[in-house]
Amino acid sequence: MNDISKSLLNLYGFKVIDVTGTQPVEVRVEYMAPLVCPSCGTMALRKKDQKERRIRHISIGKRAMVLILKTIKFCCVTCKKYFWQRFQGVLPRMRNTEAFKEQIADLHHKGITAKDLGIDHGLGHATVTRWYTDYLQRKNLELSGSALPKILGIDEHFFTRRKGYATTLCNLSTHRVFDVVLGRSEASLGAFFRSCKGKENVQIAVMDLSETYRSIIRKFLPKALIVADRFHVIRVVNQHFLNAWKLIHPEGRRNIGLTKLLRQHEWNLLPEKHRIAQQYLTHHPALKIIYEFKQELCRLLLLKRQNQQQFRRIIPKFLARINDLQTSIFPPLVTLGNTLHSWQEEILRMLRFTKTNGITEGFHNKMEMMSRRAYGFRNFKNYRMKVRVACA
Repeated sequence: MNDISKSLLNLYGFKVIDVTGTQPVEVRVEYMAPLVCPSCGTMALRKKDQKERRIRHISIGKRAMVLILKTIKFCCVTCKKYFWQRFQGVLPRMRNTEAFKEQIADLHHKGITAKDLGIDHGLGHATVTRWYTDYLQRKNLELSGSALPKILGIDEHFFTRRKGYATTLCNLSTHRVFDVVLGRSEASLGAFFRSCKGKENVQIAVMDLSETYRSIIRKFLPKALIVADRFHVIRVVNQHFLNAWKLIHPEGRRNIGLTKLLRQHEWNLLPEKHRIAQQYLTHHPALKIIYEFKQELCRLLLLKRQNQQQFRRIIPKFLARINDLQTSIFPPLVTLGNTLHSWQEEILRMLRFTKTNGITEGFHNKMEMMSRRAYGFRNFKNYRMKVRVACA
């Protein structure tokens, strides 16, 4: 096979004889690879018939390419079986090369609709969909059998009203989705973790304050250290603060502008916004005390990469904050104190660890966009294949 054949076709065994036409580009080729019987493997063959085939190949820019070649019908001298000549890269009875099908599937994966691809390349909508499904299945086979990552992020996201939520497992080291599992209960995730490889390799699991996920990790990944996700911890603190505010001054809690101000970190407020917040808090001393306590607690929870000495100094402060919350006269703050006490080990590990589930949440946004582009998914198997190929 000459250099022109290699650069133009990128197919093994074909030699370019002539090139004519512009749309489509018609390439007359000859198959030069050795011929053997597909049944017994012998090369003792007898020609019986021949015909001309036109096979669609990958496009050159905007121009379609068609391969024109002679195919011969043989009779095997050894096993006496008849067969038509077969070509590498072209399945029997197909009018398209595998490279062309891969090109169409890749274009569809990148966002071009099946309708537009059908119009541009003269294909049916069902054909594009079928090729794309085969493409996803091949890619998923390449990803199957992977071991669980060392740093695992686990979080839930909504799938459909009928099937509920799905769980995303993310490799936080490589910023890739490891897998997606339907459901968020131990019954749903137990079978998945039992079949996974490399459970002993998982060193850290990052999650929100979900008791279900924590019990699953402790049961199936006993060697993994559980680390609380910082965003969800701060959100829980803010939620209970707002509930306590509602008990102190319900009218102020219904003010959207004030709610936005008091939910933010104090050090992020502009001077004018800070003045408005302080002016309101001055008229409600009890709320001001709770607000200042919340700001101190958030400053403590936002610390990162603490060394051993710093970490030892932080532990008593954190435990003192939990004790203050548990002895509060406001039920929402007592509930917050009990939650932090239950998750104190996972939250304290968060202060030394830098990875968060922000990577997983970002993939959730991407999954939502894929679902919108597909006008929703009914079949979770197709959804999982799409997510794994796009995000893994």
